[in-house]
Amino acid sequence: MESLDCAVIGAGVVGLAVARALALAGREVVVLEKAEAIGTETSSRNSEVIHAGIYYPTGSLKAVSCVAGKHRLYEYCRARGVPFRDCGKLIVATDPEQVPLLDALRAKATANGVPDLVALTPAEVARMEPAVRCAAALFSPSTGIIDSHAFMLALQGDAEAAGAMIAFETPLLRGRAEAAGIVLETGGAEPMTVRCRTVVVSAGLHAPSVAASIAGVPRQTVPPQLYAKGNYFSLLGRQPFGRLVYPMPDRHGLGVHVTIDLGGQARFGPDVEWIEEIDYDVDPRRCEGFYAAVRNYWPELPDGALVPAYSGIRPKISGPREPAADYRIDGPADHGVAGLVCLYGIESPGITAALALADRVAALAGPPG
Repeated sequence: MESLDCAVIGAGVVGLAVARALALAGREVVVLEKAEAIGTETSSRNSEVIHAGIYYPTGSLKAVSCVAGKHRLYEYCRARGVPFRDCGKLIVATDPEQVPLLDALRAKATANGVPDLVALTPAEVARMEPAVRCAAALFSPSTGIIDSHAFMLALQGDAEAAGAMIAFETPLLRGRAEAAGIVLETGGAEPMTVRCRTVVVSAGLHAPSVAASIAGVPRQTVPPQLYAKGNYFSLLGRQPFGRLVYPMPDRHGLGVHVTIDLGGQARFGPDVEWIEEIDYDVDPRRCEGFYAAVRNYWPELPDGALVPAYSGIRPKISGPREPAADYRIDGPADHGVAGLVCLYGIESPGITAALALADRVAALAGPPG
């Protein structure tokens, strides 16, 4: 049986960031990815937003890693030539009853280390974004957009330059914790069995089932594997926005917002659709709810202007009737398996937080042996 220092399961944005951090720390790293390419699921099916860190509970892993990751990400994009734009975003209260919620949101942002939000009147919003109608708004200057695939390619390049390797089309079949390390059995065209000193489960949508497939991981430490689908619709014709526009958030997401890609195309989403199985088809009938949601802040949205674009799935570990769960990075102190680190529920703002999360995982994994 071959021996391996570190195996990272999953080549999404966080898995690649973890592989990079471990390789730069001098660890021998192999990334096991069941797909034929990097970032084929959640990492490439999202709004591609660099989040400021406004919404998340103060002190939570989401809040801390988002704020720290945002600063790291902007620096990284500039240093590595990853396309991005710090365009900013508006968070709009669409009726007077929501205005006090903006004040609470601004206070939470300040507590989270995001002190730069600016309160705006409807007239000030109209000067910035003439198409937007609201009762009041906040402007977040540190929110931006990014080419997520270029970011992942840069992470992959850094990791491989530091000695990491990626084994594509190599699904994990099962594993077991032994005294001498964690044994992994993989499938694919070239099945292998390896004993690893460190294993990082960064499998996104599949993280709970992957962790549960490793014998020795107590089942009570593995969270549920839940899917919240988010559908996106593109805008036909010319779009009127220069910045991102978000409504007030709800319990399971940030509402149907408008984002702009680096090519200037507007898209609306995501909504929240709880599903039992992974399915990326977008039901055109859902656009009726989009028209109603968007017209709350853009009343001039023309009939027939929205067309299905794509969907993504949030890797949830709390259900629709529960408060949104925080990120989880479970190490040996949590599950009792030496050398194992499991990342659960890494949904938005995962791209923004990736570099900060990777540093935490690398610290938990320890130095080279």
